[in-house]
Amino acid sequence: MQTDLDARGFDWYMDRAVAVGVFVGGISAIVFIIGIFLFVTREGLSFVIGPMDLKEFFGSIAWRPTSIRNPTYGILALMAGTASVTGLAMLVAVPFSLGAAIYIAEFATGRTREALKVLVELLAAIPSVVWGFIGLSIMNPLIIDLFDVPIGLTVLNAGVILGLMAAPIMTTIAEDALKAVPDSYREAAEAMGATRWQVVFQVVLPAAKNGLMAAILLGVGRGFGETMAVLMASGHSINIPTSPFDSVRALTATIAAELGDTAVGSDHYGVLFTLGIFLFLVTFVINLTADLVVRGVREQ
Repeated sequence: MQTDLDARGFDWYMDRAVAVGVFVGGISAIVFIIGIFLFVTREGLSFVIGPMDLKEFFGSIAWRPTSIRNPTYGILALMAGTASVTGLAMLVAVPFSLGAAIYIAEFATGRTREALKVLVELLAAIPSVVWGFIGLSIMNPLIIDLFDVPIGLTVLNAGVILGLMAAPIMTTIAEDALKAVPDSYREAAEAMGATRWQVVFQVVLPAAKNGLMAAILLGVGRGFGETMAVLMASGHSINIPTSPFDSVRALTATIAAELGDTAVGSDHYGVLFTLGIFLFLVTFVINLTADLVVRGVREQ
């Protein structure tokens, strides 16, 4: 009897310890995020309340923070470069990821499905610097030869690489959204004589549209915040692109390339952290929107 009581007491303490550990782990993630935001805000606040000119900051393409006589901090070209690369990446990633998710969720069976899911996860595990090397050493000469352009480090290069990077996470989330559609929907459509493709396009996709939108939004967030691959594949040229064959510079790549050579406390140092604040807010809005969309799916 005493042994049973001791065992129950030990189990109770273990349950409490696990519960406390999970709680601390969850709270620590929130604390770390808040801490990072406060640190970035503190470092960039001196520029925000000092030399920052909103009209120049968001409306000028002149990014010359190291100029001695007339430093300028216009990020319009950087925003255009980030938006163009991310937009092209979504044009690449959305068809591939949704197509892969539909096949895995609705058509693949048994070992084929499991093998494809493992391959998708392996793609997601490739480091961004490896993707950057692919863009630099493989895509660069390929674009030069195929399109007869002087340089292959362009919006096209970075967009394709970034699309391949964003596709795995979009595929995983999209597949979960498709699998969440009740089987009764499929059975009812098939009972009415619908073909497999009609079930997918007229029943499953409309029912999973919010989850699919969340997958796309998370892919946009991934593309917007990517650094190393974009730095290596985009050409890193301050330019508002007019074609996919123009070199551009992204916001994240600018921070990565310039922060290490900047004097702490200078205006240049502050504006780079201001870019970090801007990126943090944009990605927060994107992820919050995706989360609200997913919550809407669950409530339905």
